[in-house]
Amino acid sequence: MDKKQLPDLLSDLEKGLLRLGYAEGSLKLYRRRWKQLTEFAQKRGDFYYSEQLGIDFALEKYGIQQDDLMKKLSKNQTRELRIIRMIGDFQLHRAVLRRSDNKKKILINQVFIGASDRFLKYCAEKEYSNKTIEHYTTQSAYFMDYLSQRKIEFEIVTLDIINSYIRTLSSYTYNTVQQHICSLRAFFRFLYSEGSVTTDFASKMPMVKARKQTSIPSIWTQEELKKLIEVIDRGNPKGKRDYAIILLACRLGLRCVDIKNLCFKNFNWSEKKLCFVQSKTKQEVVFPLVSDVGWAIIDYVKHGRPNVDSQHIFIRHKPPLLPFSEGESFHQMIHSYMQKARIPKLQKRRGMHSLRHTMASFLLESDTPLPVISDILGHLDTNSTAVYLKVDMKRLAECPLDFEEVISVE
Repeated sequence: MDKKQLPDLLSDLEKGLLRLGYAEGSLKLYRRRWKQLTEFAQKRGDFYYSEQLGIDFALEKYGIQQDDLMKKLSKNQTRELRIIRMIGDFQLHRAVLRRSDNKKKILINQVFIGASDRFLKYCAEKEYSNKTIEHYTTQSAYFMDYLSQRKIEFEIVTLDIINSYIRTLSSYTYNTVQQHICSLRAFFRFLYSEGSVTTDFASKMPMVKARKQTSIPSIWTQEELKKLIEVIDRGNPKGKRDYAIILLACRLGLRCVDIKNLCFKNFNWSEKKLCFVQSKTKQEVVFPLVSDVGWAIIDYVKHGRPNVDSQHIFIRHKPPLLPFSEGESFHQMIHSYMQKARIPKLQKRRGMHSLRHTMASFLLESDTPLPVISDILGHLDTNSTAVYLKVDMKRLAECPLDFEEVISVE
C-alpha cells in the first residue's frame, strides 16, 4: 500500500467522515486541527504523517507529553488526542475506526445491507435475546463497513483480513474486544451457512474465553441496603415504583431486563408465586412471592402506577408514560438514592446487578447450597454462580491451600 502525503491522507479521511455522517460542527473542528497539524509538519519538513509527528504536535499545541498518554486525561485533552489518533488509524487501516456515537446507519453498500438484514433474521430465528441481536448486528455492521472502506467483498475475505480488523480494536477494553469477536463468530457462522463464504472462519477465529472467575462482584452490606431503602419516599408514586423494583432485585435476585418485562399475568396472587420466562436463558422460573415484595407491588399498582393501557407492571413516570425500553437501565435511579443515603461510591460500579450479587452472597453466607442459589438466580450452569464464592472471604479462609502439600507434588 502506497503511503500518501499528509494533505492527501487528510482529504481521504474527511471523505470517510462525511460518508459516515459526522456533523458539520465536528468536521469544522477537525479541519482546524488538521490545518494546524499540516502547518506544524511543514515547519519540520515532514511530508507524511507519523506517530512521532502526532506526539510532538500534541506536546507543542496542548502540552501533552508522551508519559501523559498513560494517565487519565481531561475531557478536552482526550478529544484532541482522538482527532490526532484518528489520522494514524486511518493511515494504517484505510478505515475510520473511531466513529461518532450517533445512531445513523453506516452501511451504504447494498450487498452488505442485504447481508445485515438476513443476519438479523437469522439471529431472530435462533431466538437470541434482543440485546444480543443488537450487539451482533451492530458489531458485524462495523466489520462490513471496514470491508467496504477497503473495497473488500465477502468472496475474497481471508483470516488475515479478519485479524487485521480485530487488531483495530486493540484500544478497547477486554470485554469489548471479546464481545466483538463473539459477534464476528456468529456473523461468519451465518455467512458460511448461507454460502456467502466458503471457509468456516467462525471455527478459525481466536477464542476469547469469558473471564468469569477473575473479577469479584460488587456487593452491598446489610447496613448499606437498609440506608438505601430507607431514603426512598414511598409516599409518592415514583417512590412506590422504585421501592418495588429494588426489592425485586435484592430480595428475589431478578435481572434488570426481567423486572422491566414483568406483566400482570406473571403474578399468581392466590398461590403467592411469581412466574416468568427469563429473558437471558429462555427458561421458565417460579419465585415465591415473599410478603414485603408482594405488598410493595400491590401498593404501587393500586396507589402509584399511572393509569395507562399496558400489561407491564412498571411504567415510566415521565412522558411518554410507557413501559421501560430494553435500552434503559436503572443505574441512575440507584445512584440518586445512594447520594440521598450518603453511601460512598466505590471504584467498582454498583447498580441493579450488584443488588442481585448481594442477594446471592447473603444466601451463601446462610449456607444455602450452590445448586440452590443457581436455581434461584436462574443460572443454567453452577459455574456461573461459583463467582459469588469470591465475595465470601470467611468461606474462602476455610479452605486454604496446604503449602507443604503443594510443593511436595512433582
